[in-house]
Amino acid sequence: MMRALYIAATGMEAQQLNIDVISNNLANVNTTGFKKSRADFQDLLYQTIKMAGSSSGGGTQVPAGIQVGSGVRPASVQKMFSQGDFQNTQNPLDLAVEGDGLFQVAMPNGTTAFTRSGSFKKDSTGRLVTSDGYPVEPSITLPSDTVSVTVSANGGVSVLQAGSSTPTEIGTIQLVRFSNPTGLNSIGRNLFLPTPASGDAVSGTPGEAGFGTIAQGFLEASNVNIAEELVNMIIGQRAYEINSKAMQSADEMMKTANEVKR
Repeated sequence: MMRALYIAATGMEAQQLNIDVISNNLANVNTTGFKKSRADFQDLLYQTIKMAGSSSGGGTQVPAGIQVGSGVRPASVQKMFSQGDFQNTQNPLDLAVEGDGLFQVAMPNGTTAFTRSGSFKKDSTGRLVTSDGYPVEPSITLPSDTVSVTVSANGGVSVLQAGSSTPTEIGTIQLVRFSNPTGLNSIGRNLFLPTPASGDAVSGTPGEAGFGTIAQGFLEASNVNIAEELVNMIIGQRAYEINSKAMQSADEMMKTANEVKR
């Protein structure tokens, strides 16, 4: 009965984490380029009371042993990098990656972060930056007399300047991909950092060597499915409730045992 109390407690803790992950997914349902997370769990060690296949006497073997589990624990919370829906914004500085690849962003400390959010702006010097002012890498600077901006599917950035009838190409947006994007470290602000689990960053031109293409005037929406998350939340809530019932039942059994001598 004491074992049942601890087992039920691990189940409640696991479902609490599950609800935390689901809540974060729902909170970011409108976050551009957000990738939903999924909690994975694994069972704990087992106490073997009788080993399967052990001798039962007379040359026979036990066909099925007795093992009692110790509960559950979180194994991982992984990002799901499936494609989100596209939103047509008609903003020339809004870019979406259709396929594999992430944008590169220069951080203030000199490192490079990566993002799927292509909601870019122009700072006071004309550089293409994120909402937090982090410049895109390789750096793209729009001339002050820019009339219009065109970004091709392969990342080429061209501008039409005042008094000119011919567009001028000023740079190319490069994409980066990882062998295991699930291993990236989320640091908030729609940014990721590489880890040993993600592998090294491989840069390339959009539309080539397996990289996705760029869609101008679009943003990639969150890949969170509200209906799916609500169903998972109900399941997690019920599982939490059932584990609490198991804990209550074990407590009542202990109470009954304590009252036997009365």
